[in-house]
Amino acid sequence: MLADVVHYLVCPVCGADLELAERGLRCPGGHAFDIARQGYANLLPGNARPGTADTPEMVRARDEFLTAGHFTALADRLARDVSRAKPSFAVDAGGGTGYYLSRILDRSPDAAGLALDISKHAARRAAKAHPRACAVVADLWRPLPLRGGAADVVVNVFAPRNAAEFHRVLRDEGLLLTVTPSPRHLGPLVESLGLLSIDKHKTERTDAALAGYFKLDSRQEIDIEALLTHEEVTTLVGMGPSAHHVPADRLRERLGRLPDPLPAPLSFVLSSYRRLE
Repeated sequence: MLADVVHYLVCPVCGADLELAERGLRCPGGHAFDIARQGYANLLPGNARPGTADTPEMVRARDEFLTAGHFTALADRLARDVSRAKPSFAVDAGGGTGYYLSRILDRSPDAAGLALDISKHAARRAAKAHPRACAVVADLWRPLPLRGGAADVVVNVFAPRNAAEFHRVLRDEGLLLTVTPSPRHLGPLVESLGLLSIDKHKTERTDAALAGYFKLDSRQEIDIEALLTHEEVTTLVGMGPSAHHVPADRLRERLGRLPDPLPAPLSFVLSSYRRLE
């Protein structure tokens, strides 16, 4: 419930503290924000645009694929690493449906969690992902609607990284964990299905983008050999950026040339960073 985290939230317009009002959230300056019946709050300022927010179809595909357990090993490893920090407040920046945050809260029983995502369709699901999870619609490229030093841990899984804001909202020596696909992700399926390829220097670029705000603490690679049906591959493609680049009919045509089910290497880089002073 938002009542569990409202004391961490600030107004996206003026930066003042927010408090629960009769019908939503309000700051002393009179700025008010509704809480949807699904339980999430929309804290996008009025001049914000949803931009690349996930569509209902993409959110549905992501929820379906993750619920099937294909990324369980990744989620469990992430939750384990977060639990070692013994957080009281964890933020999932780009939290999507709340899948990873839910796993984190299961492993950290004393923590409250907040999923930030620009998609209201994702926030609807994230708000109900766990009894101690809350969800807010927010743009990661803008100032985050959080007090400085509020979070013990920020998690960022396949989402944009705003180094300055992550640094601001983390407490001293706070922990940032990022998950990015490795160049091995999906292996030969990238070429055979015409998917977007992973930059082979992505990890180095991530380090460079965070430099000056964070120092690398640890890094591990997670490789999973999955056997996916054509339907599951379609769902996997539908939940990522390739959904905007490969038309559904073209994807079906290319899949039709491949065995069903087919092996699909899933490969990720999990990096942990410490906040610099």
